Amino acid sequence: MWKTALKPRWIAGFIFAIAVSGVFVLLSQWQFGRSTQPEQPVNPATEQIQPLTETLLPGEFFHGTDADQMVRATGTYDAGKQVLVPGRLHNGKTGYWVVTAFAVDGAPTLAGAAASPQTWIPVARGWVAEPGDAAAPPSGTIELTGRLLPSEAPLPNTAAKPGEATAVSVAELINYWEVSSYPGFVAATAELAGGVDVSPAAVPGELLPLKIGPQPPAQQINWLNLFYSLEWVVFAGFALFIWWRLVKDDYHRDLEDSLDEEDAPAPAGREQKPRHPEQTQHPEQTQQKVQP
Repeated sequence: MWKTALKPRWIAGFIFAIAVSGVFVLLSQWQFGRSTQPEQPVNPATEQIQPLTETLLPGEFFHGTDADQMVRATGTYDAGKQVLVPGRLHNGKTGYWVVTAFAVDGAPTLAGAAASPQTWIPVARGWVAEPGDAAAPPSGTIELTGRLLPSEAPLPNTAAKPGEATAVSVAELINYWEVSSYPGFVAATAELAGGVDVSPAAVPGELLPLKIGPQPPAQQINWLNLFYSLEWVVFAGFALFIWWRLVKDDYHRDLEDSLDEEDAPAPAGREQKPRHPEQTQHPEQTQQKVQP
């Protein structure tokens, strides 16, 4: 059958079938890409810096529309309220986030026996490879700019080491610091002291900037497009199957033609050779059979 498949016309047919299958595969990839689409596009308004005190209120629920919003606030850091959050990646390396409490100027205060005179917010200031690399926060009044993110959930059944926290969890941090806090945290992008940027992005050192961008929106699956992508894969295989079937039919036709040539009668004037040697008999044997 390989001899039949190597005929020029079937080689050309095979190339054509491969080309058609490739087109079908590309269509399948296109349909598959359309099968997963974001529920809503990234909101460009989140990149417009808004005052923290006008975006989120302490003691209230963190709304999903506030996530990823770039905010600014003025206040001071407390070097005694700083923890490390382990297991954080930065350029493929595992290290620690440095999270420091930031007292927000002008923030509303909470009422209650456990409420503090000031309202704070955790700020993820940067990343370090080793705990000893974490430097103290800048002192004085700081103009903070960063991305507002919801509080993380603390790791269950995990005891944090001294000076560490299992996650950037407001519920966990307010127990460490004993302060009133916003229901989220800020990943710092800029820290100005007297108009000078003192953030890790501007000051060389072991503390590296986080550079956290907006989180991708949730994805939803379009099952119809997913079905179409599988359908195009079937069509690609069917194109190769048709080529193989045509080659097989041609092969069988060649076999039938060769058998017909063997069974065809010999031309006039030529004695047809017997197909089986045992059918040929000697003349003397024939005469003996005729005599009584």
